[in-house]
Order: sequence, then structure tokens, then C-alpha cells
Amino acid sequence: MKRALITLLACCIALPALAQDTSPDWDVARDQRKNLLVAYVRFDNGLTIATRCADGGFEAVIAGLPPAGRATSRPLRIAFGDDEPVESRWNVATDDTIVVSELPAPFARQLRDGGRLRILVPGASYGGRNLLYDVALPASSGSIDQTLTTCGRPLVDPRDAELDTLQEDGVPPNLGWAVRPRGEYPNTRYARGFAVVTCVNNPDGSLRDCAIESEHPRDGRFGEATLASARRARLQNLTDPGAPLPVTRVLYKAHFLLDGYQTPEDRERMREDRRRQREERAARRAASE
Repeated sequence: MKRALITLLACCIALPALAQDTSPDWDVARDQRKNLLVAYVRFDNGLTIATRCADGGFEAVIAGLPPAGRATSRPLRIAFGDDEPVESRWNVATDDTIVVSELPAPFARQLRDGGRLRILVPGASYGGRNLLYDVALPASSGSIDQTLTTCGRPLVDPRDAELDTLQEDGVPPNLGWAVRPRGEYPNTRYARGFAVVTCVNNPDGSLRDCAIESEHPRDGRFGEATLASARRARLQNLTDPGAPLPVTRVLYKAHFLLDGYQTPEDRERMREDRRRQREERAARRAASE
């Protein structure tokens, strides 16, 4: 398991090539030749949680889950301490026992304090029952911080709270997409990939200060393609058409898929995208009347 995890996170670098630190903090593995730094913790139940910085790209992963099969994403209900579980969607990696966070930096910042961590995986246990991991997460006073700072991510970011207020489509209530970001498929060897980008909107609905929060595969150039689509995207004020928009943080996810590689989950997502597009067109018509 240790070799498999480090192989995945190190982009096929074998374990002996990595220098490792052992301390009460999370374990750290690094390879300066690959600009790679990984902080990870493993549990007796087979679960592994890791954060990593590789060539400036930041990731958070959970490994050791039951296989996801053909699913390209899976929902997890995660609770820190005694908080109520919060549902989030994670993308399935090439190894279907591993999931990749869509918002790795905020998740990593929550991991730093340690304490009780519960991860519920719907339908992953025998007979389709829910599977619950309940672990005591060690605090990380340095290892996670190293991965964050190496990738230029702040240790504390008050903007994380803004993400909790966003709707499913990544914008605050009363705002909607007038022109949704649509990235062109990059020149890559991968048949599928995804990226998550956050931006700040201008009062006229255009976007600025966009940044790649996550992308997978890391070398697929899907983040670059998603950033490029921000130049054409526009938001609109649904409650007061024509009025300047409040300046806030927005998020959008882009899924890239070549024809012939669709799974049932992909087809359902495409149907949902078409439904949202119809709603957005209706909202634009209503705003122009």
C-alpha cells in the first residue's frame, strides 16, 4: 500500500528514490528532481490521506477506498470533530480506490488541526450499505504547511468561508451564468480530465484573478484550458437585471471527455448540463423583458 500510494503521488517515482522524514507530524516524502513534496498519513483500516505539491500544482487525495468501478466521481460525507457531515464530490483517479479533491487547499487547511475525522462513503460497503471511516487524525504542525507553502497556497485563507455560500453551479444566490465557461479540449494524451477554477467577478459580470484550484490528471493541461475559457464567461444579476454585480468569489468546474468514452455517470451529467443551460436561457430572456 505504501509503495502504491507514493508511486501514484510521485507520478511513477519508486519509493526508494524519495527522501522521507519520520516525526510525530505527518510523514513527508520529497523528490527535488521532480519538484515533488508529499505529506501523508496512513491508518490501520487501510485509509491514507495525503496532500502534495508537484511542479506548482497542489492536490489532496484519499486512498484505500473500496473500488469505484466505472464511476468518474463519488460523493463523500466528511465531518471534522463533532461537526455535522458535509457532502462533497471527489473525482476518481486512475486507480479507482483513490479520489482527488476538487478544492484541495481548503481541505488541507482543515486537516492541519487534526482530531476526529469521519468519512462516509455512500453505498461502498457490503450489500450497498454506507461505509464509515472514523479515525483520529494526527495534527500536522509542519508537514501539510510545507506542501501548501511550496505551492504558494496560504496557511489561512478567509475566502474559504465564501465557498460554503455558493450554489451547486458555483455562483452565489441571485447570480447566474449569462455565458457559461466552456473550455476547448487541450492537446493532451488523456481521454478525460477535469479542472476546478475560482475567480473574482467584476461589476459588469466578467471574471478576473482566476486560479486553478485543482486539475486531474496533473499533466493533462485541463487547468490551462479551463482558465482560457474564463475570458469569455459572464455572470448576470438575476434579481436586478442591468444593475452592477456585487464583487464576490465564484467557482466553476470543467469536465473534458472525448467521444466514445462516456459512462452512465457522464451521460447523466450531460443531461444535467443541458437542463441548466435551458434554465440559464430562460433567465436571460426574463432579464431582457
